[in-house]
Amino acid sequence: MRSLYPQALWKVNTNEKALYLTFDDGPIPGLTEWVLDELKNYNARATFFCVGDNILKHRSIFERIKAERHVVANHTMHHVKGFKNSVQSYLTEVESCRDLVSNNLFRPPYGQLKRSQYKILKEKGYKVVFWDVISYDYEKITEEQCLKNVLGNSGPGSIVLFHDNVKAEKNLRYTLPLFLKHFANLQFEFKPLEIT
Repeated sequence: MRSLYPQALWKVNTNEKALYLTFDDGPIPGLTEWVLDELKNYNARATFFCVGDNILKHRSIFERIKAERHVVANHTMHHVKGFKNSVQSYLTEVESCRDLVSNNLFRPPYGQLKRSQYKILKEKGYKVVFWDVISYDYEKITEEQCLKNVLGNSGPGSIVLFHDNVKAEKNLRYTLPLFLKHFANLQFEFKPLEIT
């Protein structure tokens, strides 16, 4: 996958003790606010790849994410699969969500992106963001396995993928506080991705 899109952002090139937490699929009532509270406990900032439809449904949570100086970014309007959409219909999904988040950061749902879709997004100035560490919080794995996935693979510049969605809630609620505590104790900073 990485070889298909080498110009996409997979990891931040830095030697600093910095981690880039990302949360896909929200905002979701109850869960996204909990994530924000946990981040606040560690003076952590993050990037939220929001689904446009969820922004419209839960505007006050979206506004809180921004007010607390996190970055909001694009995860399409309806969380669509790139492989099942034409270039034009996919672009419409992306552009509609861009109008809500007002920047060029984009992550494809499910990590699915046709080369033709990637090409047009690049031409239109989008910065396509993937990840180098995935929690698999949405999978049927144990909470301990979810924690192991992120603790064992994260290092300077890692873009870590979590989900603030119902499917991931059990694993996220267990893993996120322990992850933040672990890396805070190691003097890591938690930063949002830069908007260019």
